[in-house]
Amino acid sequence: MTIEIILVFSILLITIVLFAFEVFPVDKIALFLIVALALFGLVTPEEAISGFSNTATITVLALMIVAIGMEDTGVIATLALFLRKLHILPFVILLPVFMFITAGISAFISTTAVVIVFIKIISEISKRFKLPESKLLLPISFAGILGGSCTLMGTSTNLIVNSVALNLGAERFSFFEFSLYGVVFLAVSIVVITIASRWLPKARKETIEDEYKIEKFVTSVSVTENSPLIGKKIEETVFFNNEDVSLLKISRNNQTNNAPGRYVTLKKGDKLLLLCNMENLMRLNEFEGLEIREQLDVGETVYNLEDIDDEEKDNPENLGFVELLILPGSALIGRSLKEIRRQSIQNATPIAIRKRKNIRNTKERLIRKDIGQIALKPGDRLLVEIPKQDIPRLEGLENVAILQEHDLPSHKDNFKKSIGFGILLLIIGLAASGILSILISSLLGVTLLLFTNCITLTDVYHRVNWQVIFLLAGMIPLGVAMHNSGADQWLSDQLLKVLEGKPNVIIIGLVFLITMVMSGVISNNATAIIMTPIAISVAVGMELPFKPFILAVLFGANFSFFTPMGYQTNTLIYGMGVYKFRHFLIIGGILSIILWILGTFMLSTLL
Repeated sequence: MTIEIILVFSILLITIVLFAFEVFPVDKIALFLIVALALFGLVTPEEAISGFSNTATITVLALMIVAIGMEDTGVIATLALFLRKLHILPFVILLPVFMFITAGISAFISTTAVVIVFIKIISEISKRFKLPESKLLLPISFAGILGGSCTLMGTSTNLIVNSVALNLGAERFSFFEFSLYGVVFLAVSIVVITIASRWLPKARKETIEDEYKIEKFVTSVSVTENSPLIGKKIEETVFFNNEDVSLLKISRNNQTNNAPGRYVTLKKGDKLLLLCNMENLMRLNEFEGLEIREQLDVGETVYNLEDIDDEEKDNPENLGFVELLILPGSALIGRSLKEIRRQSIQNATPIAIRKRKNIRNTKERLIRKDIGQIALKPGDRLLVEIPKQDIPRLEGLENVAILQEHDLPSHKDNFKKSIGFGILLLIIGLAASGILSILISSLLGVTLLLFTNCITLTDVYHRVNWQVIFLLAGMIPLGVAMHNSGADQWLSDQLLKVLEGKPNVIIIGLVFLITMVMSGVISNNATAIIMTPIAISVAVGMELPFKPFILAVLFGANFSFFTPMGYQTNTLIYGMGVYKFRHFLIIGGILSIILWILGTFMLSTLL
């Protein structure tokens, strides 16, 4: 093993750890990766930035813009309108139909965009028709992933695998090259998920207040001059030994106590950071001597809504609490509550934040930051207080799902909807027929959407998920570095030693399994970039055809069902707090094992 190979593996290991534990955002990790590879001379400067000009990266960007156009013109919502009419069906039929429709649309439109729209639709119809929302969200996420695996343009992973394989001398995949396999995987998965749905959580409670009795929020209060808490020790207050309310920190006179003890005495003006559930959050809002709307930072003034008159403020019946789910591409991502409170969001006052679940989101981590400094990320949920008549205005927030019982008006332009649908059909037709490549077809679609004013570039700049673009641009040079240093060949040689004399079905199965396990820990795109060169090297060493090994990586990278981290839609569903990690581990794990066995035998017939 050479020094270059050791360096590549060291950088790769660090990258995987950073991805798995979410130490930094994925785009920041990608930039670190580009710089590290260039500094150590593992790639040339031109190769280091080659990911930004890679055809797969540009194609993914173009398809993201097309998906934005399809959402804005109402094409996705129209395609999903049939779902609203299915509430009369028995659940055993309803769930497979939901999954089939989701998968069918995801085969041609960005999986993430489709699932985001379906989240909004399911949240609405589940309350209107008493459908079990908790029984539908995870299945539609899985169905979206499976549908995206059916065509070349269905998901960015497919495009990445195809691009990397082309650079290594493999043949280009056609649009429907692997669709038959994808349909078989989808059919089997629908049966498995329908049977396993009985172990999904029971239906969520109907009101947001009831739902959040078990949810934890971080919020801040201030001890006013008339508070009965003044002069009391913490052990004498509601904050001590209370499972529903936890005191995380106290700020006083420009000093912060990150671990307040039971004997600390409360004083006027103390700023308290609390971890509490929805029921107690409402009680604190009425607690004598506590002000819930105050910003935690010392010296900050109380945030008030200037657009609400005093009569509305004093009448709680005029105010409602609405939960907002932060989606990829939202303008609120990266902003702290302090920043959001300074800029009113559709007349709403941010009350509290519930961070998306991940390994690093622990109580101790929240203690170290003021609530105003906690930045929002995709999958986080924001609780806002807003006049009830202004709730429909929240629909104007881009890439924010509103999880609250109310009817949202639809003002989609039918003419633009028809144009958008026609453009989508044109892209699919040109790419599927081979008249134009997917890259040129998607760029043509973007141009037509702009020309017909279905989208604007200003809107695109704000809503494209640039994290994915930077991730691809950063990971592609890693694949180049592995090839330059011979790391991919070294890995394949080690695998060949282990697999020597083994049946072909064992070889293809191992490649499939390794890819699938990796995709559950790091992103599916990163897994595809790492594993594709290794799979091709194994095929060369065993003197076997490339295609089944490339497909093993393609499907294995997509099928990250057993954790919520591997695929973006799973992350969003998990962040809503409906499911626990075990639901992905058990149900997704069973599905992954079944698809692995099925895929291994199907692909081995190509050897």
